[in-house]
Amino acid sequence: MESILNRLDDRAGQQSTVSVAGAMDEIGNRSFGPLILLPALLVITPIGGVPGVPTLFAITILIFAVQVALGRDSLWLPHAIRNRSVENDSIHKATQKARPVASWLDSHTSERLTALTRRPAPRVAAVMVVLLCLTVPSTEILPFASLMPMSAIALLGLAITVRDGLLMALGLIAGAAGLIGGVWLLISY
Repeated sequence: MESILNRLDDRAGQQSTVSVAGAMDEIGNRSFGPLILLPALLVITPIGGVPGVPTLFAITILIFAVQVALGRDSLWLPHAIRNRSVENDSIHKATQKARPVASWLDSHTSERLTALTRRPAPRVAAVMVVLLCLTVPSTEILPFASLMPMSAIALLGLAITVRDGLLMALGLIAGAAGLIGGVWLLISY
């Protein structure tokens, strides 16, 4: 995680602004991980209790997960989003604030069970994420019930980002539990 922050910070040092496309270039083939991790984490916060927010974020995550499940090498984003830029000072401040979290993650994760992070594992994880996203609207019946599928999605996003096969296995297990819970809520209501 710290290496990703370093690359973003370095890019910000070379330019006055950094576009979303430029940031994705720096993150590289791990860009799918943060793109599903960050929205899922937002749903896990109190903002996830606002009706409609979990479904909105699930749709956002779904757009990226479908692309990975279909085997795209680079993720498509609309030009309006790809070309959005952030001032380099904002990038520097954000990376500095994120460093303690990145350091903690780096010290508690590692490239374990790497076979579970190489192809086709990200595609399998993406299919799981798609299925979990489809359960989110039914979980909104109960406040914060979307925590289960979104927690699994966040775990899978983190596993892909840090290339940790143990986290990938745990994310797939949590995803299966989230699917069962989502289907149960759908059937029981």
